[in-house]
Amino acid sequence: MARDVSSGRGSDTNAPIVTTDQASRPIRPQNLLDAISDIQQFYVIESKGQDIPGEFLTIGRTVDFFKIGAKSGFAEGLILILLMPFFAFYLNPFVLKAPDLFTRSLFSTLPYIMVIVNTLLCSYIGRYYIGKITRKAINSLLTGRTMSLLLKAFLIYVFYLLLHRVSTPHRVWAAAKHFGSLSESLYYGYLKILPQMVPVATEIAVIMAIAAIMPYGMVYFQDAWTRWKAKRNLRTISAK
Repeated sequence: MARDVSSGRGSDTNAPIVTTDQASRPIRPQNLLDAISDIQQFYVIESKGQDIPGEFLTIGRTVDFFKIGAKSGFAEGLILILLMPFFAFYLNPFVLKAPDLFTRSLFSTLPYIMVIVNTLLCSYIGRYYIGKITRKAINSLLTGRTMSLLLKAFLIYVFYLLLHRVSTPHRVWAAAKHFGSLSESLYYGYLKILPQMVPVATEIAVIMAIAAIMPYGMVYFQDAWTRWKAKRNLRTISAK
C-alpha cells in the first residue's frame, strides 16, 4: 500500500512546481529588442484568452519600459547630432559639392538610419496592442521614447537657431582668426554653411517629431482596425 501511494505521488503531474526566488524573478529588459521580446511574450499569453491582472506588470517594470524607450530616443538623437553636422555642413558642401540625386539621397539618409530602424520596430509592435499588460507595456515604452525624441528635437532646433543668430561676420572672424593659416578658409567656409543651419535644424526637428509620433499612430490605427474587424465578425455571426 505504501508503495502504491509513493508511486502515485511520483507520477502526479498536477503537483505544484516550487521555484527559487532567483528563478522566478523576472529578468529586466536591457534594450529595445528585449522590451519588444517581453511584449511579444505578454501578447502570446493574452491572445490565448488568459486573463492577467494589471498588477502583473509592476510599477518597477513599467518604469523599466519607460526608461528603455527614453534611452532609445536619447541614443537615436545622439547619433543624429553627431552625424548630421558632418554630412550636412562638411561632406555635402565641400566634398561631394555637386552629387547626383542618388548620392545626395543616400548620404542624406545615412544619419537617420538608427531613427528609421527603431521607428519601424516600435511601429511593428502595434500588432500586439491587446490586453491589459501588453497595452501598458507598449504605452510605457512609446511614451519614454516619444518624450526623449521630442525634447532632443526641441533642443537641437533652439541650439542651431541661437547659433545662427549670434554668428555675425564680426564674431565669426573673431573666432576664426585664432587658427593661423586656416583662419580665412574657416571664416569663409563657416559663412558658406551659415544659411543652411536653420533649414537643417528644422529638418532634424521635423523628422525626429515624426519618428516620435509615428509609432503611436501605427499602434492606435492597428488597434482601431482590429476592433473594427472584431465588431464586423460579431455582426456577421449574429446575423446568421
